[in-house]
Amino acid sequence: MIHPPGWDSCLLRNQGYRGSVLDSCQDLQTLRQVHARILVSTGFKPPSLLSKVITLYSRFNGVESAALVFRSIQEPNTMLWNLIIKSHVDSGLLGSALLLYKKMLELGVSHDCFTFPIVNRAVLLLGSDATYSGMVHCVAIQMGFGMDVYVGNTMIDVYVKCGRLDYARKLFDEMRQRDLVSWTSMISGYVSEGNVACGFSLFSEMRRELEPNAVTMLVMLQGCCDTEISVYGEPLHGYGIKSGLLGDGSVQNSIFRMYAKLGTVDQVQDFFGQLDRRDVVSWNIRISFYSWRGDVVKVRDLFHEMQGEVAPSSETLTLVISALTKHGILSQGESLHCLATKSGLCDDVLQTSLLDFYAKCGKLGNSDKLFREIPHRNSITWGAMMFGFIQNGYFNEAVGLFGRMQAEGVEPGAEILRSLVDAFANLGALKLGKGIHGCIIRKSFCEAKKCNTHLETSLINMYIRCGSISTARVCFSRMLIRDVVAWTSMIEGYGSHGLGLEALKLFDLMIREGTKPNSVTLLSLLSACSHSGLVTEGCEAFCSMKWKFGIEPDLDHYTSIVDLLGRSGKLKEALVVIMKMVIFPDSRIWGALLSGSRIYGRRDVGEFAAQRLLELEPDNVGYCTLLSNAQASVGEWDEVEEIRRVMKERDLKKKPGWSCIEAEEGRIYGFVSGDRSHHQMEAIYEVLEYLSRMAQGFS
Repeated sequence: MIHPPGWDSCLLRNQGYRGSVLDSCQDLQTLRQVHARILVSTGFKPPSLLSKVITLYSRFNGVESAALVFRSIQEPNTMLWNLIIKSHVDSGLLGSALLLYKKMLELGVSHDCFTFPIVNRAVLLLGSDATYSGMVHCVAIQMGFGMDVYVGNTMIDVYVKCGRLDYARKLFDEMRQRDLVSWTSMISGYVSEGNVACGFSLFSEMRRELEPNAVTMLVMLQGCCDTEISVYGEPLHGYGIKSGLLGDGSVQNSIFRMYAKLGTVDQVQDFFGQLDRRDVVSWNIRISFYSWRGDVVKVRDLFHEMQGEVAPSSETLTLVISALTKHGILSQGESLHCLATKSGLCDDVLQTSLLDFYAKCGKLGNSDKLFREIPHRNSITWGAMMFGFIQNGYFNEAVGLFGRMQAEGVEPGAEILRSLVDAFANLGALKLGKGIHGCIIRKSFCEAKKCNTHLETSLINMYIRCGSISTARVCFSRMLIRDVVAWTSMIEGYGSHGLGLEALKLFDLMIREGTKPNSVTLLSLLSACSHSGLVTEGCEAFCSMKWKFGIEPDLDHYTSIVDLLGRSGKLKEALVVIMKMVIFPDSRIWGALLSGSRIYGRRDVGEFAAQRLLELEPDNVGYCTLLSNAQASVGEWDEVEEIRRVMKERDLKKKPGWSCIEAEEGRIYGFVSGDRSHHQMEAIYEVLEYLSRMAQGFS
């Protein structure tokens, strides 16, 4: 048997000694041994130590042992009933806790002011609505605790957390005696709902009865930050100075956080300079401010300056890594990773940030290694790794990771499902995409009360890219809130499917419903016209950009209109558009003109466009191949041979394109042109030849 320090069985009859021996227990096994030895040595159950024994069993997750101790008591008093109910609540056994409370009521055990808060906590953790808390409130009133300040305060907190601010305010107004907690809880209720105006009004009213404390100030300042309402910030700062609450470090940092969220650079710098105690939280707020502004140089300089004053925390390193991630600065991120490892600051949040950093820098091997090292992977960690795979083009790996995530019982959030939808869109996996759509519906991410426009737009894009334009339109029509991104996605979808007229009709509907198009919307519309040969409509859309919608055409729009004219054989007009451009033409626009000249056999225009292309990007293998094909189409084989010779000398090799197909069993197979690696290669090529003959027959 392992004995705690100072163990002496001869002294166990001394009550004070028994208490000290119990307090010295560090784990459940030792506690059970000490408890048994006390019972054997003294020959009776020590009533005065029962509450201590129950508390210690609960602390070491031994709620079953605590329940056994409780059941051994013939007539437990109110304190012991409260203690055993609280033990079950703390252990997450909420149903058992409420059954115990029911038994307590049946036995007629008297309550005290601590009983009701414990029961209310169980009700809240069960996710019940205000009805059940109201029932507990009724029992409290019947037992004479209606005017008890402590019970009243906990009831206000419960009603606020159940979303019934009206019930909380009614109770608050009826309270004969209100303390700081009463006022702060009610103010917190208004602030948590985003009603800072009512919170500030109650804050002013509170000051006529009693002075707010630091906690009240923190609640108000947090409300200013969350709602981004700056009008109350400076008055609160002034009150903090007058009341002396600014001497509290937490209040100082909260005011600083408010200026960092809502103020200017000068206000942030001035307030930071006035801080008499600049701790790690103060520095983190300042670094976060410049990280949000995208000033990575300032973030780096502040981090080095901070190290001369206070030691950085894991949150500090997470903020700096996030800033470096936005700019893809690999070397500095690796240095921070080394620092975090040496200083022992690598918590799960920082490791997840590093995982995301390496993925966005293209170092997926490092990301995968970190992912495996994180002991407690939550949905954010899984989502970061999945997004890393998708961002780097590893779509199959992302799908496989989702399967592992489900096997481990991790519940995916909306962002993870959105990433998975994007992966299926890139793979063209319609059946798997429909499956994940069903999962989204079951999890109610697209319900009326939980509108998620981004996720719904991703579903539309998935159906478009998988070739099911009709299903995409159904999803679009069912959207409750259609922003400009959703409209643009649907217009682009019609264009990519060659349904230019449908794209124009949808654009007109968008205007009628009052959604203002942006430059991407007009680009999608021009592309739709180009793919459907709608020259007149495309030119009208291009002209309307500036004069009707106030959008200045950029190089992408000019490239699209050149492509439209080139596809329709109007190469002279396309060349005129390029020559009259204010913007300097890039290789893409000359490539569009070269493609058009190849289709219509305009050697003169093609050679001119090709010359401009090779001047801009001589080592672009795609443009070299395009030029070679253009020369081959008009029989200029000597020029074709010369282009290919130059490509060989420069070691320019065109990376083969690849496609994938979804089989009936939901498996996805990828292949490249001329691929003969599949084990069913002979059967595949037989079907391909049959389809080719069928296509020739239709033509």
